[in-house]
Amino acid sequence: MSCVASDATQQFAPGAPRVIVAGATGFAGALAAHLLWRHPGFELVTVSGRSEVGRRLDHLYPRYRVPLEIEELDLDRIEPIDAAVVAYPHAAAAPTVGALRERGARVVDLSADFRLGSLATYEQWYGEHPRPDLLDDAVYGLSELHRERIAGAGIVANPGCYPTAAVLGLAPLARAGLIADVVIDAKQGISGAGRAFDETTHLSMAGENILPYKVACHRHTPEIEEQLGELDPAHPESPVQFQAHLVPLDQGELASCYVTPTRVVAAAELRELYGDAYANEPFVEVVDTPPGTREVRETNFCRVFAAADGHTGKVVVLSAIDNLWKGTSSQAVQNLNIMFGLSETEGLL
Repeated sequence: MSCVASDATQQFAPGAPRVIVAGATGFAGALAAHLLWRHPGFELVTVSGRSEVGRRLDHLYPRYRVPLEIEELDLDRIEPIDAAVVAYPHAAAAPTVGALRERGARVVDLSADFRLGSLATYEQWYGEHPRPDLLDDAVYGLSELHRERIAGAGIVANPGCYPTAAVLGLAPLARAGLIADVVIDAKQGISGAGRAFDETTHLSMAGENILPYKVACHRHTPEIEEQLGELDPAHPESPVQFQAHLVPLDQGELASCYVTPTRVVAAAELRELYGDAYANEPFVEVVDTPPGTREVRETNFCRVFAAADGHTGKVVVLSAIDNLWKGTSSQAVQNLNIMFGLSETEGLL
């Protein structure tokens, strides 16, 4: 039974796990706070930020209506908590994750600090790791692939938005050993760049334009490769060609994947493969027509479409998500639900 409260008071079940959001002033952290504030299974007790301290979150983001004052994070002053969502950039997140773990809190980290199992790969793409001692404790938080391990994890590395769309789209093929080569052409709205605008994400450049960025060097590439490699042990180090594009949307993401299969794959086999893979997944919808980003906006759903190209022999997979929701914050809440034994869909439907 939930407490009865006004619109300005959170409603949560008695004894609900106490959770904080560190980094609530960014797009991802603010949305995570919004989802947790209205979630009946968690008590959101603190939102912190490295800017806007003293300002209420619902003044910074009025549409989220979280009436908590943004605080400077001081773990020594916060009463005991059960969980945290850390929404800091890479390298800045890991020390905070470590400090939270030392206090017994379970953490969903939205940065890249714990997404890669290989320290060498992390350092190749991101530089020196601040807390390499914690890497073995982290579980990759793609719920549909790793929910059993997520359930008992102390640190869950929330996937990047591009890997979420790409890996969910390609997982059935990888698991069946059907990917010989893949090119991923992905497009995302400007919210994926965060609140800090640069010369490519400034509205004057982003409007009425399509901009490729990080050509042949996007940091999500090794994350996708590692996850697909785990699904297909016969091809654990197959390279992925990944290219990101900025499109004039607020939020939304479409990953178009062009697969050279290891053998001929017929349309009927594809339907069966994807139908079986996602038949019991509450947030992955296998669809019969190509999906668009509007269909999944402000939801935790991923819509996947797969087609066999009889002309080229390739398989085309299209995967649509909301980059801020399923690609980031609502997936973090999905992971928290799993970690604390709640229904996976609670607070997300």
